[in-house]
Amino acid sequence: MPLLNRLFSLAVLGVSAVPSVLAFQPGFDYGSKKVRGVNLGGWLVLEPWITPSIFQNTGNDDIVDEWTFGEYQDYDTALAVLQDHWNSWITEDDFEAIAAAGLNHVRLPIGYWAFEVGSGEPYITGQREYMEKAITWASKYNLKLIIDLHGAPGSQNGFDNSGHKMSYPTWQSNQTNVDRTDDIIKTIISMVDSDYETVPIIAPLNEPAGYDGDEMLEVVKQYWYDSYPYNSSTESNTVELIHDAFQSLSYWDGFMVDGYNGVAMDTHIYQMFSDDEVAYNYSQHIKEACSHGSSLADFDLWIIVGEWSTASTDCAKWLNGRGRGARYDGSLSGSTAVGSCTGKTGNATSFSSDYKTFMRKYWEAQVITYEKGSGWIQWTWKAENADDWTYQAGLKYGWIPQDPTDLEYPDICD
Repeated sequence: MPLLNRLFSLAVLGVSAVPSVLAFQPGFDYGSKKVRGVNLGGWLVLEPWITPSIFQNTGNDDIVDEWTFGEYQDYDTALAVLQDHWNSWITEDDFEAIAAAGLNHVRLPIGYWAFEVGSGEPYITGQREYMEKAITWASKYNLKLIIDLHGAPGSQNGFDNSGHKMSYPTWQSNQTNVDRTDDIIKTIISMVDSDYETVPIIAPLNEPAGYDGDEMLEVVKQYWYDSYPYNSSTESNTVELIHDAFQSLSYWDGFMVDGYNGVAMDTHIYQMFSDDEVAYNYSQHIKEACSHGSSLADFDLWIIVGEWSTASTDCAKWLNGRGRGARYDGSLSGSTAVGSCTGKTGNATSFSSDYKTFMRKYWEAQVITYEKGSGWIQWTWKAENADDWTYQAGLKYGWIPQDPTDLEYPDICD
């Protein structure tokens, strides 16, 4: 309901009607239903580990992200590869399969360059058309689509999946970057606000590098505030999904609670990006997964675990960046080997029955735990050669059930 209409209703009905008239009504009942979803990683934002062939086929080891993909190639050559990828990596058939798997949400990462490319920026645009297709397909199969701004001008984290890999992010150090990002969120919300039944959530920025300290955190917090009127004020039924910026949930206690409607927290939980975690045995991985239950249950906003995985190692080729090795087998510089990566990633036909049984238990432990909050969105639907990471392979090979509520180990966290 537009704001003016709501205010007129208030004048007619009286102040006592405020709670009901201003009731926030998103396209999904996040207060009572659980989010069960999957990410469409590597589609509209390239990631070397998800589609290594795209990077290998360039013949240039300096092409490590989407920025350099455009910078170090002929424009027409790069555009043709991207268009073929956009047309084939995710299609309507994927949305049909996701719905058939009993899921209700799809998270769609997209970069700012789909909407606006600045002078001197080598990004190739054209992704917006596919975002619109995703909205159509989601609507057709009764899926809810989360549009996630995965890369911002200057990069918010320096990761290759932000579009521009760099040693230190610069998004937060230039107000123009922040203003451009804010304008892009306005553009997105103007495109989808009338489709709030299908697109109930906008995530204004993925994984800002809060571990870099107050310079980043202060900018991020202000950006969350500034994003709110466009995403989830009384003028909109769209939820604003903010990210924890790699801070503990306790850091965000009370943030955007009083006086706000439709704000949710996104937290990402992985267990392979530190030497300690990658060395866990199977039972330790499961115990760690279960340990998050109370903090999720007690958090004061809707909270979605927007990225997580059944992968327990960093063995997937280029997971740590193109040309970089893994902690698990000691091939990443400075790491100490835990074991061999053989049979831990790649094609699932190489996985042992014990490993697949562990992944089933690990998947269930995480699902049970994350549903103590508002739910979960697994990373990712598909990958060229990392079946330990993909929902699609999990369904095929049995460590993910065809119905996400069909649990074999319902007491695993007890």
